[in-house]
Amino acid sequence: MARTPATKKVVYAALAGNTAIAVTKFVAAYFTGSSAMLSEAGHSLVDTGNELLLLYGMHRAGRRPDAAHPLGHGRELYFWSFIVALLVFALGAGIALYQGIVHLRRPTPIENPLVSYLVLGLSALFEGSSWWIALREFRAAKGELGWFAAVHQSKDPSTFIVLFEDSAALVGLAIAAAGTAASEVLGRPEFDGIASIGIGIVLTATAAVLARESKGLLIGEGAGPEIVRAIRRIASEEAGVERVNGLLTVHMAPNQIVAAISVEFADQFTASEIEAAVAGIERRLNAAHPEVIAVFVKPQTPKLYQQIHERRFGQGS
Repeated sequence: MARTPATKKVVYAALAGNTAIAVTKFVAAYFTGSSAMLSEAGHSLVDTGNELLLLYGMHRAGRRPDAAHPLGHGRELYFWSFIVALLVFALGAGIALYQGIVHLRRPTPIENPLVSYLVLGLSALFEGSSWWIALREFRAAKGELGWFAAVHQSKDPSTFIVLFEDSAALVGLAIAAAGTAASEVLGRPEFDGIASIGIGIVLTATAAVLARESKGLLIGEGAGPEIVRAIRRIASEEAGVERVNGLLTVHMAPNQIVAAISVEFADQFTASEIEAAVAGIERRLNAAHPEVIAVFVKPQTPKLYQQIHERRFGQGS
C-alpha cells in the first residue's frame, strides 16, 4: 500500500471539501447559536489543517537522503501523521466536549434550526463525496485483506487517516442532526449540548485508533510477508549462497524499505566472489522491488546467527 498520486488525490479532495464545509458551518453556528454546529465547525477546521499537515509530510518525506539522514526523510510522513492524530483529539474532540459541557450548564435554544438542517445536509453531501473517494482508493489498496487487517498492516497512514476522518465526520453530522431535532421537537436545548459531547466521544475514539497506528509506523514496522518472502527467495537463489539465516526489514516510508540479511556463503567462496554475490543480490532486488532502497548482507554461519539472534531477542523468539 505504497503512497501514489491517487493517495494525494484523496488528501486534496478532503482538503477542498473540509475547507468549504468549515466556513459554511461557522457561518451557520453564528446565526443559529447551535453548540453541536459549532463543534462540527471546529471539527471540520481541524480536519482542514490535518490535510495540510499530511501534504506537508508527503513533501518532506520525498526529500533526497543527505549526510545527516543517509536513509532519507521518509518517516516525516509518519511523524506528521501522529501529529494529526493528536490534533484530532486535542482540538477536534476538545472543542466538542468543551462546547457540550458549556451548553449543558447554560442551555440555549437553537435559532433558525432550518439553517442547521440545510448546512448539515450540504456538509453530508460534500463530506460523503470525499469519503467515497477515500473509500474507493483504500479498497483498491487493501486487496484481499480485511478492513481492520488492512489498516493495521498499511504502511501509508494518509490512506486510512482521511478515511477515518471522513467517517467520523459523517457520524458527527448524524449526531448533530439528531441533537438539533431533539432540541427543537422536545423543546429541550440540553440535547444540543449532549450531541456536542457525543461528537467529542466519536473524535476521541477516532484519534485513539489513528495515534496507535501512526505510533507503530513511527517506531518502525517490518515489511509485509510478500516482500519478506521475495527478499529471502532472491537472496537464496544467488550463486554461492548456501542458506539465508534470517532477515530484518523496516519501513522508512510507505514505499521505502531497508533490509538486512544474514547469509551463509559456500566455504570455498573467496572475498571477491562474496562481493560479487552481494552485488548480484542488490541488483536483482532493485530490479524486482525498487521500494527496497538499501540492503545490507552479513555473511554468517547459522550457529553464529542463532547465538546473536537469541542474545538480542531471547531464547525461542
